[in-house]
Amino acid sequence: MTDLRSRIRDIPDFPKPGIVFKDITPLLADGGAFREVIDRFVERYRGRVDLVLGIESRGFIIGAAVAYGLATGIAIVRKPGKLPYQTHSARYDLEYGTDALEIHHDALGQGHRVLIIDDLLATGGTASAAVELVRRCGGTVVACGFVIELAFLNGRRRLPGSEVFSLIAYDRP
Repeated sequence: MTDLRSRIRDIPDFPKPGIVFKDITPLLADGGAFREVIDRFVERYRGRVDLVLGIESRGFIIGAAVAYGLATGIAIVRKPGKLPYQTHSARYDLEYGTDALEIHHDALGQGHRVLIIDDLLATGGTASAAVELVRRCGGTVVACGFVIELAFLNGRRRLPGSEVFSLIAYDRP
């Protein structure tokens, strides 16, 4: 098994002072580590989901590869104004401000079993907005999967009733 944690680069004071950004680009550049990340999600969720939902933007990369491995489609959620068709929108709080996500009205169907994928779980705002959007579209969230979890921020508390799985957890800043 690859030491995935060693493929994560800390970037202090990004995107603003006091934040330590967890950069996964070294992990993505390492073919073996990237394959392991995808394989672990695929193994865990094979046969359990109909669709993967990738959260902008690193969730697109990981989610697309997981969807391929699961032989499902992928839906995406993006920042406001980035999707060309009719959308649902959900606002959320970040550890460093507020934002919103949007999804196409027809991105998934009634009863679709959805795996939400993103690179990072911090305060849970982004993931909780994605959960809300899946439900607005008529889907059911099977689980939320993350490469990294900043467990000390307790983002799981904002995802009640959802299975939360992360490959790497940081218990302190």
